[in-house]
Amino acid sequence: MHFRFTSGPGMLSRSVLIIMAVLGCSGECPAAPPNIVLITLDTTRADRMGFLGSKLGLTPNLDELARRSVVFTQAFAVVPLTTASHATILTGTFPEVSGVNDFGKPLPSDIPYLPDLLRKRGYHTAAFVGSLVLDPTSGTAPGFDRGFEIYDAGFRVRRRGEDRFQTLERRGGEVVARAIKWLKGRPPGPFFLWVHLYDAHDPYDPPAPYSTRFAKSLYDGEIAYSDACVGKLISALREAGLFDDTLVAAMADHGEALGGHGEQTHGIFLYDETIHVPLLFKLPAAASSAHRVNLRASLVDVAPTLLELAGIRVPNSLQGKSLRTAMEQPQRSQTDKINSTAIAADSPAYSETEYPHRAFGWSALHSVRMSKYLYIKSPVQELYDEAIDPSALHNLASTSPAVSETLSAQIDEFHRKLTGSHRVPSPVTDAQQAEQLSALGYVTAGSSAPAETKQAGTDPKGKIEIANYMHDALLEVEDGHYEEAVPHLQRVLAEEPQMAVAEMQLGIAFARLKRPADALPLLRSALKRQPDSGMAHYELGLALFDTGDLQDAAPEFAFAVEHAPRWADAHFSLAAVDARIDRVPEAMTELGIALELNPEHYRANLLRGRILSLEGNPSEALPYLEKAVQVEPQSSEAHAFLADAYTQSGRPDAAQREQTAAERLKTETHP
Repeated sequence: MHFRFTSGPGMLSRSVLIIMAVLGCSGECPAAPPNIVLITLDTTRADRMGFLGSKLGLTPNLDELARRSVVFTQAFAVVPLTTASHATILTGTFPEVSGVNDFGKPLPSDIPYLPDLLRKRGYHTAAFVGSLVLDPTSGTAPGFDRGFEIYDAGFRVRRRGEDRFQTLERRGGEVVARAIKWLKGRPPGPFFLWVHLYDAHDPYDPPAPYSTRFAKSLYDGEIAYSDACVGKLISALREAGLFDDTLVAAMADHGEALGGHGEQTHGIFLYDETIHVPLLFKLPAAASSAHRVNLRASLVDVAPTLLELAGIRVPNSLQGKSLRTAMEQPQRSQTDKINSTAIAADSPAYSETEYPHRAFGWSALHSVRMSKYLYIKSPVQELYDEAIDPSALHNLASTSPAVSETLSAQIDEFHRKLTGSHRVPSPVTDAQQAEQLSALGYVTAGSSAPAETKQAGTDPKGKIEIANYMHDALLEVEDGHYEEAVPHLQRVLAEEPQMAVAEMQLGIAFARLKRPADALPLLRSALKRQPDSGMAHYELGLALFDTGDLQDAAPEFAFAVEHAPRWADAHFSLAAVDARIDRVPEAMTELGIALELNPEHYRANLLRGRILSLEGNPSEALPYLEKAVQVEPQSSEAHAFLADAYTQSGRPDAAQREQTAAERLKTETHP
């Protein structure tokens, strides 16, 4: 089912002989399984890599790694979204088969999964990821921890005033430090280590000195910082004596548009800015000079390649194909990478994005890079001759209708075969996932329309500015910059008055600005358009709560809890209402659930402890109030409540200490 052509015979190059030597005589499996390190660089453009021709000098460490690696110069992502792309990398299957075509879609347990396959073959497995978007416990990447002994995530939506890098994401330096610590203490035996660096994802905010050195291009600063983090990981492998015998694979999950074709970030379009990615494999014990493969490769090929290089049989159900054969092809010159005589052996590269449809109700897009062409199947179809138009600026679809129709039929046939073999339903994004993804700048509208409907919407090309405005507004709301978000959202609604997610976000901004008269009509309208949206119910509940309308807020929170039962904040909010309308037993039940889901939940600990204290149970209250102080040591209210519980418990010294802290913090906050 993978787009694949059969290549003709050719003379073996010196690089081929090196590969065969590494893998064993006559292509046999290696006697000892190699260690495997998988490095995924989020949102990293191929044209920023020195080893792919960049003159910016951003990637000295990756360039050095490339000099010892097999580099695929024409590698392409399947989906320009983090979670879906990583599912493709780790399963070797296309989204139609895995069902992971967007955020929050569970990875099915019956899909072969690289870490699970390796662990069953005796590998120790560990993952260190850099963002909430790949956190299996948060609901954004359910099932991704299968097969991992260690999956280091633990992210959450940040509250106002909190550090982004302590909540939503983790800087690459911290991710690598955790990975190195695991390396030093790992059990004996072969290992599979996945390190994910999220730094290049917007908002671009590299640490010093990259923030000053690249003040005019913060994205480039993030690339340079990520490269330095890769350098630290490689140095640690060398210092441990592991580098030479370790199979290292490094790649981006997708790129970043940076204004190309009008797109600000990624997810909407399928041009090279977001789909062309760096991809390299450093083979174990290989000390050859750079070996470049200019045949097309896809990220769906990564898992089968790693399995074959490790001597493990590739499951027949994988759609990707091992790139080992491509590594053994005679080298082509860079100038031959797309010309008509050189591309005969190339495998077409298939990509897709349903994000325009799911987020905005526009048409989904599908593309294929085949022969010298890039074809994009959309309401206004697109065809580009990449041999003479690598930037995809001159659409040939109207002047070459036969080519367009042929490639469109190829996509249809490919899609038909995939969906005919296995189809995993895609559940609607729940309220907790929607809140988390909004915090990362992604729109979630929860559409789950059939394939024919997804292709029939508005062409995203004519709406890209709306997507850009929505992206900016979501980040502004998440950052607490509500005044700045309002005009962006109003502009979106002026163009798209039926867009429920824009209504909801504008309602949220007005609610946070204490403008309930403006907020409530927008939130009610959004809910009318999307009556099953748990997040819309939740936000309406918050706005009603702030106005003191507790009776009407309660059913909104109850709906959110019912539709997102693992959302701790929703359980807390329902408890807060119940406690104020004399439903204390029900409130305690909801608080218990919230704390079971998140034992570190500050407000749930505080409220449960306070209720117990007021009911005359200070000994039961103390653990919760002490936890609240531990989680939020700068909260004067938590110290004051804890002081009261200590007084009730006959511990005057402890009570005085906490009361003093409460008064000091209150003075500092309100001098």
